[in-house]
Amino acid sequence: MLSVTEIRGAFSHGLITKCLFPPHPAGHRRTERFHAGSSLAVPQGDLVIPAVNALMNQDFDVLVASRDWHPENHSSFTPYGGDWPIHCVSGTKGADFPPLLDQRRLTHIIHKGLDPACDSYSAFFDNDQRHSTGLDGLLRGLGIGHVTICGVALDFCVAATARDCSKLGFETVIKRAACRGISTDDTSCLNDLVAYGVQIDQT
Repeated sequence: MLSVTEIRGAFSHGLITKCLFPPHPAGHRRTERFHAGSSLAVPQGDLVIPAVNALMNQDFDVLVASRDWHPENHSSFTPYGGDWPIHCVSGTKGADFPPLLDQRRLTHIIHKGLDPACDSYSAFFDNDQRHSTGLDGLLRGLGIGHVTICGVALDFCVAATARDCSKLGFETVIKRAACRGISTDDTSCLNDLVAYGVQIDQT
């Protein structure tokens, strides 16, 4: 997932990037990612990178990247009874950001999914709300009040991040053109997010 945080009014500008992964390197099979061709592929997920880079070149003062950073025995992995193939194992190439993502202006990186006992779609909390990533405090400390979110997968990590963001009191916008979902029909997902108070920017 990739998220963009934008500040309005008297606040500084910021950007958050989340969960985009590089092409599968030869001989590296253990950690699957969300790119085309992997077992955890998001359809056309690679296509969000140019849109995200364009956002990162806007007038932001703070750029924060977040990514999955799972232990090898994470409970979300199918060998341990979970729903997902092994992916984004901490310290491996599978957890890297893609080489085409412009990282030069990043100021912070948030890691999520560290607890092997619970998954973490949102960039704010794990799915069981046991642990905070610290993103809420980081944004408040930086004076951020308006958050724009984009990336993959729209119907999982992006949506979970947007729901938490809105519930925490941030003005929350999803940049639809810079998102891709696993489902080919995002109507229900977007309607649900609107009901949470999330704004959908279709430009």
